[in-house]
Amino acid sequence: MRRMTALCAATAGAALVLTGCGSSDSSGDRTVTVTGTGKVQGTPDVLNADLGTEVSAADVSAAVNQANDKAKAITDAMVTAGAKREDIKTSDLSVQPTYGTDGHNITGYRATNTMHVAVRDLPKASGILSAAVQAGGNDTRINSVAFGLEDNTKLLSDARARAFDDAKSRAEQYAGLSGLKLKTVKTISENGSGTTPPPKPMYRDTAPGAAPNVNLEPGQQTVTFTVTVAWDMG
Repeated sequence: MRRMTALCAATAGAALVLTGCGSSDSSGDRTVTVTGTGKVQGTPDVLNADLGTEVSAADVSAAVNQANDKAKAITDAMVTAGAKREDIKTSDLSVQPTYGTDGHNITGYRATNTMHVAVRDLPKASGILSAAVQAGGNDTRINSVAFGLEDNTKLLSDARARAFDDAKSRAEQYAGLSGLKLKTVKTISENGSGTTPPPKPMYRDTAPGAAPNVNLEPGQQTVTFTVTVAWDMG
């Protein structure tokens, strides 16, 4: 009884729940609860980009028409380069007045036409963005580019298994330190999962007038999963 009491006191500050240390009842009254973490890495399978055009003109109609024409040219160029037209959709369209130096008199209008494109054939991603920039010229705007995992089912499954194994290994160690052994699992609680994105793509400049060379590096993404498990000990 003294040995068991000492063990309970020694583990009181650990990041787990250990109950029934001094009890002489059934092993079901003695439990250990720990949280395990599992991490796996995978190669991104999709590139998501938000891009479009921004033009200025003297009147609203001219600004909107020019923005639409440039947006169509960008879309057609991306499709020709390998993007699927159904993976391109308009995400924003806006018209705003521009003002003179006094901040009051309207001098023209600025129109933007932004679209979202998902590229699932990653070897073509660089060429698709390069074609977009070339088609839009100086009016092209690239707002964001990010690689992602469209199907992370297998990675989540692997991360979940690793998280459980990690929790079990920790629980076995604590049970051993307590002079006991793990028995049946009482509860399992998923604490969530997350994906760590790779670094943002880098862009390589080219000479003025030359076709742009967009340098993209997909890197690796890390999927993390945590699980909390409680075991009976005896």
